[in-house]
Amino acid sequence: MHLRSPRERLLQTLCYEAGGLLLSIPLYLLYSGSGTGEGALLMLALSVAVMIWSPIHNTVFDWADLRLSGRVASDRPQRWRVVHAVTHEATTVVVTLPILVWLGGHGWGEALLIDLGLTVLYAVYAYGFHLAYDRWRPVSPLGAEAGA
Repeated sequence: MHLRSPRERLLQTLCYEAGGLLLSIPLYLLYSGSGTGEGALLMLALSVAVMIWSPIHNTVFDWADLRLSGRVASDRPQRWRVVHAVTHEATTVVVTLPILVWLGGHGWGEALLIDLGLTVLYAVYAYGFHLAYDRWRPVSPLGAEAGA
């Protein structure tokens, strides 16, 4: 079976979240008008939650894609890249919505709107990130990713 190693999955997740924070923190601060530390703390909490969720989702999705199609993640066609990005972001709403309510102090409706905005942002970002990452570090037939 050709999946990314745990070490490679960790690198992928850390790179993904670092880029996501660079995008989301300034946008949240513009929307909320909160202090930099307060907004950064909330986005960091969301990021930690997503860092726990992302490798689970990505591994399950890669495993299912491999079982159903016989191809590795770096050979995924564009249509399935869109499905990957959308399923990832849709499922993170379940994880992140309570954090926006409890830590962010937002009501459920406002938190849902913020979460949906972040979901759109991250869905577009996830598509581009994973496409670039798969080209930068393709899955090798031996399970040892390039550049490792």
